Amino acid sequence: MTVSTPLSGVNQAFKGILLILCATFLFSSHDALSKYLSGFYPIIMVVWARYVVHTLLMAGIFLPRSGLRVLRTKRPLWQLARALCLLGTSLFFTTALLYIPLAEATAVNFLAPVLVTALSVPLLGERVTRGQWIAVIFGFIGVLIIVHPGGDLFTPAVLLPFCSALFFCFYQLLTRKLSEIDSPTTSNFFAGLCNTLVMSALVPLFWQVPSVVHGLMMLALGACGMTAHLMLTQAFRFAAPALLAPFGYCQIVFAGLLGWLLFNHTPTLTTVVGIVLICLSGLAAAWQQRRK
Repeated sequence: MTVSTPLSGVNQAFKGILLILCATFLFSSHDALSKYLSGFYPIIMVVWARYVVHTLLMAGIFLPRSGLRVLRTKRPLWQLARALCLLGTSLFFTTALLYIPLAEATAVNFLAPVLVTALSVPLLGERVTRGQWIAVIFGFIGVLIIVHPGGDLFTPAVLLPFCSALFFCFYQLLTRKLSEIDSPTTSNFFAGLCNTLVMSALVPLFWQVPSVVHGLMMLALGACGMTAHLMLTQAFRFAAPALLAPFGYCQIVFAGLLGWLLFNHTPTLTTVVGIVLICLSGLAAAWQQRRK
């Protein structure tokens, strides 16, 4: 018989925090690779590489264990809509990286949890408290500070990460509904396979032969995404979402560091203030949800 002790609980929480930090670093590395590769190849090709490698890795891990049962779903149309929302997020965000620095694009994309709070009222029939609405308002204020009139980011291109956040919001809402019906493995594998098929139909129109180095980067792109998702899933096995939520925002910090190291971009003080507001609004919304 195993006796649970406070120390073992701390160790479990520490494992969860370490895993989510590694996951956020890999997500930021994935985005940095996408930004670099999209300077040489069409967006369609970069996103295709991400999904095809991701899906092949998932197939190698889960098909030997579960066979085609992993694709059985009770809501195929919901799964298809969820997959296309994820694809929309990938296309809009990767395109945004052509015009917007990594940290700023990542910060605007982190509006998704705030949008989930706002849209859960009409779409899921949930009740949102006054505190949650305040968090939503402050999240949008954070974006307005980042893209303030007269600033470098006050261009139509800033709509790209906002559209990415909107698609990711719908993706999260569908994920919440499907979590009551299908397993996470089924949902993730279905999305990867669906998006691989869609992008494989499009990529011949945009194909360019990559160099050996860029080909390896494309493999790393998919591997980073796949490994990050696995680490994220494992993190929630060791610690509660409420504990891990603040550490998810480290992705913006890692994006800023990689943007500085790889692309020589340093966020302005105004941008940092806006990023902090977005982070605080997301954390406040999560805290309010936990109280409910």
